[in-house]
Amino acid sequence: MHDMKNAPDSSQRKRIGRLGWFLLGGVACVVVAVVPGCRLWQYYRASAVDTDAVLTLPTGSDFSVLMDSLEAGGALHNPERFEKWARSRDLDSSVRPGRYRLNEGMSYSSLINMLKSGRQTPVRVTFNNLRSLDRLAGVLARRLEPDSQAFMRTFENDSLVRSLGFTSTTLLGMFLPNTYEFYWTATPEEFMRRMKREYDRFWTKERESKLARSGLSRQEAVTLASIVYEETKKTDEMPRVAGVYINRLRRGMPLQADPTVKYAVGDFTLKRVLLRHLEVDSPYNTYKYPGLPPGPICMPSVAALDAVLDFEEHDYLYFCAKEDLSGTHNFARTLAEHNRNAQAYARALNRLGIR
Repeated sequence: MHDMKNAPDSSQRKRIGRLGWFLLGGVACVVVAVVPGCRLWQYYRASAVDTDAVLTLPTGSDFSVLMDSLEAGGALHNPERFEKWARSRDLDSSVRPGRYRLNEGMSYSSLINMLKSGRQTPVRVTFNNLRSLDRLAGVLARRLEPDSQAFMRTFENDSLVRSLGFTSTTLLGMFLPNTYEFYWTATPEEFMRRMKREYDRFWTKERESKLARSGLSRQEAVTLASIVYEETKKTDEMPRVAGVYINRLRRGMPLQADPTVKYAVGDFTLKRVLLRHLEVDSPYNTYKYPGLPPGPICMPSVAALDAVLDFEEHDYLYFCAKEDLSGTHNFARTLAEHNRNAQAYARALNRLGIR
């Protein structure tokens, strides 16, 4: 016999039914809310990058190149998920070339936003002690996207060079040795204009004041600094060497600088400048032609440039490498004194068999 006292009546059954549907609907709402929430969490928080890497996208790259590069690098945690998110953000139609640094743990949103905005990681470019524009072009091509021929074409663009205030013979002096940051996609013209800004920034009011003391123009100071730099790498000696050349220029004496002869001959490896070298007919041969050569014979260091501006006031007119071959020099006021120094140095070379 069934106990009918505890059985729900019809109104209770209706209330229970409504509660069941309410609970079922609540669960459905939670599911609907959780699924998009999970997707948002994955996009903004989940790691898209498993390991540090550098992504390089050449100019003209499309989305397929981007995906191939990312997958080949092996840095992506889930390439399929990245591609889905990237397409949803229209990255497939707005790929920007560049060099990008991917950091371990980077989210999908951070990675996609970086690539979509073209937020590159700068490249450090260092150059110094270069003797020609083609060597500079080679250094730049190893660090930036354009090749050396593209840089050389720009260096030889006369209208651009003139607009920057230089000529083909003085242009090398515009590039001050240092370490600079550029975007990998920087064009040769952008590089040139940046270097002109750096050159102008170098010439502070203080340096301009010192320049006036020398009686040289900016470009003449750079040319003289290139000779000083090739004469000695001893920074404490540079102002004295510069002073000798300033004295000779003021007296109308030829500079008679051996490095300019090596430049004219085209051989900086010469251990000894001989009489036959002095006969080379070149405007860079300062034994044959008075005054400064048409342009710098190398890219002088900033130390050499400052040495010219801070040239030492003295009455020396000659100098010669010391016979101990230490890389330092003997300085002389008279030709007779200089000849004695030169003979001592020549004997030292003879003992070593340097002819």
